[in-house]
Amino acid sequence: MNLIGLKTLLAKEVLRFMKVYLQTLVAPVVTSFLFLIIFSHVFGERMSVYDGVSYTAFLIPGLIMMSMIQNAFANSSSSLIQSKVTGNLIFVLVTPLSNLEIFLAFVAASAIRGILVGAVVYAVALAFLPVAPDHPFYVIVMSVLSCAMLGALGLIAGMWAEKFDQMAGFTNFIIVPLSFLSGVFYSVHSLPDFWKAASHANPFFYMVDGFRYGFYGVSDVSPWLSIVVTLVSLALVSAWTLYLLRRGYKLRD
Repeated sequence: MNLIGLKTLLAKEVLRFMKVYLQTLVAPVVTSFLFLIIFSHVFGERMSVYDGVSYTAFLIPGLIMMSMIQNAFANSSSSLIQSKVTGNLIFVLVTPLSNLEIFLAFVAASAIRGILVGAVVYAVALAFLPVAPDHPFYVIVMSVLSCAMLGALGLIAGMWAEKFDQMAGFTNFIIVPLSFLSGVFYSVHSLPDFWKAASHANPFFYMVDGFRYGFYGVSDVSPWLSIVVTLVSLALVSAWTLYLLRRGYKLRD
């Protein structure tokens, strides 16, 4: 393992998103803040999903997780597509780094960005409602696994896309719908049977549900099932990403 090269590429990816922190860290927090204001104002006093948990409290973990997974995906996907379009990807490919080391650097940077965004969203949410995790283990595990999974998925999207509009299509037609339909704003138990089954087929649902369990100890499915599904999803996406990297899929043209 080329640890020096791995740390160098990781530092480069972290510095890349930190240099534009208004776009990568502040903007997602503003979006989550607006969601929190609007939904808590409209439904805060009129809806209760779980006994003893207000709708605003229910909403906060979902918004945190949605922000984390969307930004983890955006980090690796935007980095790769920008490098392809500008032509500087060659400077990564010619380095003495293995496919695994490149994968780990990009995924770790994505996880760092996702978790940083989640931490800032949580800090802002505390101004609305002082909530503390009842089960920090689940909060930490689901945060790391979910951000890593989306970071790996972002690499696949970045390799597949050849133009920025293709990347925008991947984000708008896959990532955003899956994250919005993952139970962030509602409990899937309130859905009709068809949509409930569809939600259970959405891996993002388990990320949100397991993360929410870490805060309140209540969830729509077993938290261990959420961990297993997220872990399996991470393993499958990682294996596919490493396969594409080994092939040099759309990277060496």
